[in-house]
Amino acid sequence: MGCRQSFRQCCDRPKNTNVRISLPAVCFVWQIAMIILFGIFIRYDQESDAHWIEYRKSQNISSDIENDFYFRYPSFQDVHVMIFVGFGFLMTFLKRYSFSAVGFNFLIAAFGLQWALLMQGWFQSLDPMDGKIKISMESLINADFCVASCLIAYGAVLGKLSPVQLMVMTLFGITLYAVEEFIILNLIHARDAGGSMVIHTFGAYYGLSISWMLYRPNLDQSKRLNGSVYHSDVFAMIGTLFLWMFWPSFNSAITDHGDGQHRAAINTYLALASTVLTTVAISSLSQKTGKLDMVHIQNSTLAGGVAVGTAAEFMLMPYGSLIIGFCCGIISTLGYIYITPFMEKYLKIQDTCGIHNLHAMPGVIGGIVGAITAAAASERVYGKEGLINTFDFTGEWKDMVPSRQGGHQAAGLCVALCFGVGGGIIVGCILRIPVWGDAPDDNCFDDELYWELPEEEESIPPILEDNNHMRNRDVTESHFSMEQSQN
Repeated sequence: MGCRQSFRQCCDRPKNTNVRISLPAVCFVWQIAMIILFGIFIRYDQESDAHWIEYRKSQNISSDIENDFYFRYPSFQDVHVMIFVGFGFLMTFLKRYSFSAVGFNFLIAAFGLQWALLMQGWFQSLDPMDGKIKISMESLINADFCVASCLIAYGAVLGKLSPVQLMVMTLFGITLYAVEEFIILNLIHARDAGGSMVIHTFGAYYGLSISWMLYRPNLDQSKRLNGSVYHSDVFAMIGTLFLWMFWPSFNSAITDHGDGQHRAAINTYLALASTVLTTVAISSLSQKTGKLDMVHIQNSTLAGGVAVGTAAEFMLMPYGSLIIGFCCGIISTLGYIYITPFMEKYLKIQDTCGIHNLHAMPGVIGGIVGAITAAAASERVYGKEGLINTFDFTGEWKDMVPSRQGGHQAAGLCVALCFGVGGGIIVGCILRIPVWGDAPDDNCFDDELYWELPEEEESIPPILEDNNHMRNRDVTESHFSMEQSQN
């Protein structure tokens, strides 16, 4: 508590400022900046350039089917749907915040993927010959992954930040993501196909740390809106189903062609299925009436997909995937029941979507499972060439052994945690500066502050009916007409 207060004293500015940074200005300036930066740095890669036909002939490639587009585009489209439909609709559970949940998700995803292409390009696909970033279908998938981490963080602060604050959070989040991804995957040489560490652990703790820094002691003033209604939960369930169906593509999208991609899809598929049954069981057992809680079904059923991400392409074995899904269904559901209230009451972390239970804890579990599975790898299970291919024991890493790889996997998890928590605290300080136009405590979780809303439908007086299907219809219609003329 005292630590947070000291941070606030360092970061706060006087609240009586009239300076506000407007959303249109940010959008226009940002897009112009992107046009300039893309013009300077971004170019097509070899397989998307018009010179592909010449390269194909020079390399005796017989068909365009060898172009990476045909391997990656189906997975890219699945991931793209998850980003814009899955995450967007998952957050529509609040009764008066559906426009913002889907609309701001759309905004920050489109905003973030442009910056992600630049940031990841500078770190990973910068051509030393001409100083240009060469983008491909895999670049687009990685940009979506980068954006996913910021959408996870968005879940922790859902309903409490202005769109400008969300864009600032996304700007710094993507920058931090690109750095930690480069450190984990390139410098440490950890494997993380489905992003349990790089995406989920980082994104979740980044969002939770921001929420901790932006704690609102008077948020109860908006308590009436911090809940769901029947139709809002149905819309959120649509997001859940899209995420659940496409998660095997998410975890296998950038793995090696062939057995690695195949194995990642199978492992994810099985883990998700196991998580659903376990979540239903724990949700029912946790209620005295034995009924199910829709919050658990919307969120905890996805936890297995998060946790299996790091080890998705490893020889986890089908029963291992089921075990991971089983454990995560229990842990995530119990997290919503016990840990989320504890965090808000004692740690002062207001986690709107419960991302700690869906992304943070399963992400850490995924990192641990990845470290153990890598350390236990052997030639007997993988084969000599399979071991080299799965863990990329080539080049400067050709002398790496599985036990040492396990240590590198654990180090990658630590880096993700440090970047998430440390980056979130710093960005939380920035977001406390009173120029972003954030919502007052009594107007949180309400679309009306940022959107033009349709007028409520006028109430129509009920038409009296009897058991004979409107036998007295003429009398009723004349009575209704008289009431309308009097009004």
